[in-house]
Amino acid sequence: MPSITPQRTCVSHAAADGSDFKVGLRPYFAYRDLGFKEATSGAYVAHVIRALPGKKAEPEWHTHETSFQMIFVLRGWIDFEFEDIGITRLTAGSSCVFPSGVRHQVLANSSDFEQLEIVSPADFETHAADKP
Repeated sequence: MPSITPQRTCVSHAAADGSDFKVGLRPYFAYRDLGFKEATSGAYVAHVIRALPGKKAEPEWHTHETSFQMIFVLRGWIDFEFEDIGITRLTAGSSCVFPSGVRHQVLANSSDFEQLEIVSPADFETHAADKP
């Protein structure tokens, strides 16, 4: 039987004024931490990520070292370019699993863009990457 990550119950409520969103990995997005890192002893991290008003995506090829990464688009749209499947637009209701190490970049997104992202481990590495 595989080992089970120690976990605790975690509930996260959104702040009515949006003050729980902070600038994070990408300067054109704001991130709301959902508390998964603490609840799973660092096994996972989860964020709601939204577009920052007046900011545009800054395409930059990069990779993430993960054992799992997925997104689910809640509102709007986002254009990604992946080394293995090319350019794709994800819209509300779309999901995507990112293989560890896949080169990709954000090309553009709508001003109302919002997504849920879940990644394992919580402290994953991001690296700049050459164009494929």
